[in-house]
Amino acid sequence: MVDDVGILVLGHGSTKPYNREMVEKCAELIGKSHTGPVRIAFLNMDEPNIATGLESFSGTNVKTIVALPIFLAHGVHTLEDIPNELSVDPSSRKGKCKLNGNEVEIRCAEPLGVDECIASLAYRRATEALK
Repeated sequence: MVDDVGILVLGHGSTKPYNREMVEKCAELIGKSHTGPVRIAFLNMDEPNIATGLESFSGTNVKTIVALPIFLAHGVHTLEDIPNELSVDPSSRKGKCKLNGNEVEIRCAEPLGVDECIASLAYRRATEALK
C-alpha cells in the first residue's frame, strides 16, 4: 500500500480493557507493514468511536481510508452497522467523507474470514489448551 492510504482498524468494543488492548496491538502490528497512518476505532462501548476514528486522519493527507474490521465473519455489524457508521454503501462497501475540506474515499474491507493463517492460529490455540 502507499503513504496516502490510511487503515482504520475496527474493533467491536467491550467493557473489558483487554479488548481495546488487543485492537491497539493489532493496529501496531499492521503499522509495521503499512507505510501510511494506522488508527483504531470501535463500534460501541470503547473510544474512539468510528466518526472520531475517521477524524483522526485529519492532517495526514490520506486520499483513501480502508476500514478494516477485526471480525471473523460477516454479521449485522459488518453488513449493516459499520457501513452505516462510515456512510458506506453496503453493497459496494465504498463511500466518501470530507476530511480537511477534501473528499476522501472510504473502502470497507471484508472480515478476516477463513484462511490458512486463521486455521493455523486456531489449531495452535487448541494445542496450547492441552498443555
